[in-house]
Amino acid sequence: MTLNVGIYLFNHVEVLDFAGPFEVFTTASRVAQRRELAAPPPFHTFSVAHHAGPVRARAGLAVLPDYTLEDAPAIDLLLIPGGVVDAELADVAVLDWIAERAKAARITASVCTGAFLLAKAGLLAGHTATTHWEDIADLRAQFPTLTVRDDVRWVDEGSVVSSAGIAAGIDMSLHLVARLASPALAEATARQMDVPYRPHP
Repeated sequence: MTLNVGIYLFNHVEVLDFAGPFEVFTTASRVAQRRELAAPPPFHTFSVAHHAGPVRARAGLAVLPDYTLEDAPAIDLLLIPGGVVDAELADVAVLDWIAERAKAARITASVCTGAFLLAKAGLLAGHTATTHWEDIADLRAQFPTLTVRDDVRWVDEGSVVSSAGIAAGIDMSLHLVARLASPALAEATARQMDVPYRPHP
């Protein structure tokens, strides 16, 4: 069974926050199919943005999303990266879309300041979460009922998973490959990417 991984993009998104997880899930599928040619890929990974046309990531990288909020297919794993999220936090349509898609998704995950969007969309109520070390205090201040950890690279709360900054999103994504496919595939994916495999947060 192939799981749909939808990654939300927005202007001023942190490049590795979305590109790191994208690389993990696409590499995992490539590695899996190399092992079993006849098997379907474990993941189909695509990007979604508010509107059609290029998104300008942080530092100016232009990225062309695959879908918009209106035409994105079903999502099993919804991933919300971080970056400069002020405009997204003020966009009711985006927050409503995240909340609605999370209801049908198996897992909703965040990287870095993407946790602010999950919290604003109401997905972290009663949960523990983390974010980039530089934003820990702000997350605690803006969402005082949320338990925020500063001593881990990711927090897995079942249907909601959050990670610290940038490279921690790769670690979390490998963890999700282990959860959704197998630890062996996660380890092989990390080896293929030549990054450390951290099975514990």
